[in-house]
Amino acid sequence: MREPSLSTNIRDIFCREPQEDIELPNEHNDFYAQPLQGQAGNNAVAARGPPGPIQKYLLTVNLKEGRNLVIRDRNGTSDPYVKFKLEGKTIYKSKVVNKNLNPKWSESFSFPLQDREQVVDVRVYDKDLTTDDFMGSSTIVIKNLELDKTGEMVLSLEDPNSLEDDMGVIVMDTCLTFRDGNQTQPQDKAQIQRSAEATKNSQLWSGVFGITLVEGQDMPENVQGDIYVRYRLGEQKYKSKVTNPQWRERFDFNKYEDCLEPLQVEVFAKRGRKSEESWGMFEVDLSRLPVATQQLYTYVLDEDKGRLVFLATLNPCCGVSINEFNKTPLEQPDERDQILEKYSLKNSHKSLREVGFLQVKVVSATDLTSTDLNGKSDPFCVLELGNSRLQTHTIYKTLSPEWKKVFTFPIKDIHDVLELTVFGEDGDKAPDLLGRVAIPLLTVQNGQQVTRGLKKANWGGPAKGTISLVMEVHYNPVRAGIRTFKPIEEKFLEDNPKFAKKVLAQNIYRVRKITMALLHTLQYIKSCFQWESTQRSIIAFLIFIVTVWAWELFMLPLFLLLLIGWNYFQITTERISSNQDLESGKKGLMDKIHMVQEIVITVQNILDEIACIGERVKNTFNWSVPFLSCLACLVLFVATATLYYIPLRYVILIWGVNKFTKKLRNPYAIDNNEILDFLKRVPSDGAVGVRGTGCSSCSLSVLFSD
Repeated sequence: MREPSLSTNIRDIFCREPQEDIELPNEHNDFYAQPLQGQAGNNAVAARGPPGPIQKYLLTVNLKEGRNLVIRDRNGTSDPYVKFKLEGKTIYKSKVVNKNLNPKWSESFSFPLQDREQVVDVRVYDKDLTTDDFMGSSTIVIKNLELDKTGEMVLSLEDPNSLEDDMGVIVMDTCLTFRDGNQTQPQDKAQIQRSAEATKNSQLWSGVFGITLVEGQDMPENVQGDIYVRYRLGEQKYKSKVTNPQWRERFDFNKYEDCLEPLQVEVFAKRGRKSEESWGMFEVDLSRLPVATQQLYTYVLDEDKGRLVFLATLNPCCGVSINEFNKTPLEQPDERDQILEKYSLKNSHKSLREVGFLQVKVVSATDLTSTDLNGKSDPFCVLELGNSRLQTHTIYKTLSPEWKKVFTFPIKDIHDVLELTVFGEDGDKAPDLLGRVAIPLLTVQNGQQVTRGLKKANWGGPAKGTISLVMEVHYNPVRAGIRTFKPIEEKFLEDNPKFAKKVLAQNIYRVRKITMALLHTLQYIKSCFQWESTQRSIIAFLIFIVTVWAWELFMLPLFLLLLIGWNYFQITTERISSNQDLESGKKGLMDKIHMVQEIVITVQNILDEIACIGERVKNTFNWSVPFLSCLACLVLFVATATLYYIPLRYVILIWGVNKFTKKLRNPYAIDNNEILDFLKRVPSDGAVGVRGTGCSSCSLSVLFSD
């Protein structure tokens, strides 16, 4: 998300970067709690004489530019921004200037001070996807500033932990003025109100840029590696799939009114795990893109690297808002009627991309985890629906905050899940994640207040605290059904997956459950062939004969429909028991080591079996063993002639009758699968020319054994 000038950067929260909200001291009642003494009849004050220690000041800063800043990115540049801090709290954060060592900000702000002994820290960071890199710091000593005089300051950046001798400078104008606390307090409240309004508006978007990455043309054919593209619009970033230059991907960027930055596009060739080469970077001005008109862009990359082709479309977007409880859109009769009319069935043919409307009332949270030394927290809540994010304000020093805010989102996919994450501010450090909750849109009960228990960051278990919400979802079922058969929207920013033995064990357990269910089904079918139950085998044989003889293609979806209906009948009569935990209790070190070894061995054997079957099929066709290839040719020729003269229906009938009567004709017959038995004779790449490489036969052999 784009960075609001005076609020927590939402995107930084999810990337776990060092970030915090702008904390204005005048938001706290104790700032002006001290009485102003000696002001009545004070001529010196009226003449703007030297202020006493209890009087208030206003520091105005015009951040102009940076010069010769240090390099922090691999491409030889940096993405610098500046933080101004007072007593450990961020009072202002500048915008990010991308790929520039001599950035020009031209931003101004004012901030009240209690006395002239305070010092303002000025810190410069390089914006990154994960952790922002430090680029140096300096200070503004308030007592060295002259009253009512604007002067230019050139601050040299320093970092005692860095080897760079010259880290560049920050240039700004400063002006310190004296003001009476009683006279300026209403102005401060107005400034807070304006800042809060600007913060709210900075989160809202009015349109969506639809970007379709088509292909690369005339790119080198002998590239050792894959090619991918990075897109960046403000703080929104997207990375395409790593593949050959035929992507055919589509994604959306939100359009913010005050975001005038161009779309940055860069093509990379990836070699190995960490090595990559840039094939060219260019910028596209989307501000002049006409509404609802698809524009084709073709840009030439670096020398002999070809061209990149993509499409861009600007679609208007409505339904994004942040309101107080007394301004709820769905509680206004006119607005509610418009929303219900827009998503009614009779308007299904209009605006197919707008599936529905979501309204969320974030009421409060209770019994949160304390993160401060005083046993309290500074919580705020972030709402995420797909790639759209909004957030509440921060409530300080409490474990039971009451936000009472109403958020509305346009719904792109009715299968999306609304994620609410509660964070606690932690000064200059990254916010602490206090808990989160996920609510699928299809499970929302309109108008009912629900209280959900918070979960941990990895959804692994319950966290301390609850959150109370009131949600309403209105959508068009026709548009939602059409959207269901289109690709799922990819998340912009995803954490790099890391190895976790617990997750691996859970995934193997899930695969094992599916495999066991499949094997049980196959074992049941096999029992029909083995005549373990005479009644079951006779019924199965009759069903097989009738089905094959009268088979038509429409019977396949009909069978699946009946299966879904049967399962619905089952779950309505008795609830399916929840899965039990895999393991309980704590394990010792040796148990964990053995568990990891078993998991690795299981994965190793599965991969070996899959690789062996694939390689043997390949070696059958590439004449690795001429005798086996000739034999395969003979079998395929006979199969071709048989299917040419005999209908497939009769072939299946003959195969089925043989299967059902084999055990009656020869009770001691040994089951086998001719196809897998043949493939076992074909060597794999790991053991060419060696008979029997150790790969086990496929479990499906029990069904097709003859």
